[in-house]
Formats: sequence, C-alpha cells, structure tokens
Amino acid sequence: MGSIQAIANTQPNELDLKRIERAIQARKRYRYVTPEVHPTEDGYLIQSSCCSRNIDPNGGVIDIARLEFKPSRGCWWLYHKDHAIGHWIMHGEYRSLQQILALLNEDPNRRFWQ
Repeated sequence: MGSIQAIANTQPNELDLKRIERAIQARKRYRYVTPEVHPTEDGYLIQSSCCSRNIDPNGGVIDIARLEFKPSRGCWWLYHKDHAIGHWIMHGEYRSLQQILALLNEDPNRRFWQ
C-alpha cells in the first residue's frame, strides 16, 4: 500500500490523469466538446474548445482549470482562468482530488466552463 500512496502523492501521474479525464466526462457544462487534460510540472491543466464562444469567438482551445498538488501541505490548489486579464486565479485549496472533480463537474458559478 505504501507504493500506491507514493504514486498518488507524486504529481503528475498516469493514474490521476486518467481519473481526471474520466471524471470530467460527467460535467454539466461544455458537454459538446472533448476537453484535454495535460500533465504539468506539479499537476494538471484542463483545456477545451470554446463551444460557448464567450471567450474565443472562433471556438479555439481555452484554459479551463489548473490543478497543483502541494505535497508539503498535503492538498491541491485549484485555479480558474481570468480570460480578460490572462491570469490564473486561485479558486481554493482542497484536501482531495475528488472534491475538485465534483466542483469542476457542477461549476455552479461558471468559473471554469465559461
């Protein structure tokens, strides 16, 4: 079990990448596009074609969310993109990846799937 825990705390990893890809298939917004999940230095970047045309009138690929694992804190930091200024904004700190995935799928305030 120690090796499974070590893998889960090493980010990015293939197991969590696939977990994120599967989980966001249940999202309530942007259902007509296929988001991409990319590994980053310490987590994941979710991008998608802009089907709403709110951010990119041409429907190009936009940033949806950035997830960073903070091993020293034992938590995840979640960011949304402020497309108007082109910067990532910290959305919150979460104890588990499952909490983040639930939030991304619901997105009641349209912070992510704009």
